[in-house]
Amino acid sequence: MFSETFTLVRGFFHENFKELFGPQAKADLMLVDESDPLESGIEIIAKPPGKKLQTISLLSGGERSMTAVALLFSIYQVKPSPFCVLDELDAPLDETNIGRFLKMLDKFIDNSQFIIVTHNKRTMSRADVIYGVTMQEFGISKPVGVRMTTEDTRTSEKTAQEIALDAPNQQNSQDDDESGIIHENLDEEQERLTAIEEQEEQSPAVLV
Repeated sequence: MFSETFTLVRGFFHENFKELFGPQAKADLMLVDESDPLESGIEIIAKPPGKKLQTISLLSGGERSMTAVALLFSIYQVKPSPFCVLDELDAPLDETNIGRFLKMLDKFIDNSQFIIVTHNKRTMSRADVIYGVTMQEFGISKPVGVRMTTEDTRTSEKTAQEIALDAPNQQNSQDDDESGIIHENLDEEQERLTAIEEQEEQSPAVLV
């Protein structure tokens, strides 16, 4: 089971590494002790364009991060998950590598939901919804959510949550309208009675 999974991850790792670094790049996964694969360590060999084949420990911070991205998505392709959290994965990446990272991420967003903890503006610009924390008052934190999708991409129908939120307002508006009608009817009746009393005072008394 392990050997089959390792072979699949290794194949995807070859492809993803070339996609991130270019067709000239090479990468491989090797077992330190092939005689005991379950207890053996795994060595990551990478060769970005223009560099010699070397272990991941000798790469720069950005290159190690991109190699980790390639390996992460290689494992994901073997056993996809509907939910994935990436915490500051893009922090060491420059603008060029950010674009490559987002391009690879786009391949999986149709089948999985990604939550990315990031401070990068380009990564945030590709999100559907952004959640942050603000401090409007000293010592009081408040979460804020912003939907990044445009109006024309949203459906015209309200969601169940929006309908539930609007229901109390509609009920209050209906109650106010009914209350206003009752007050108007009472005012009209009061005016009618007042007019009758004034008419009786002005008319002479009739003796029977």
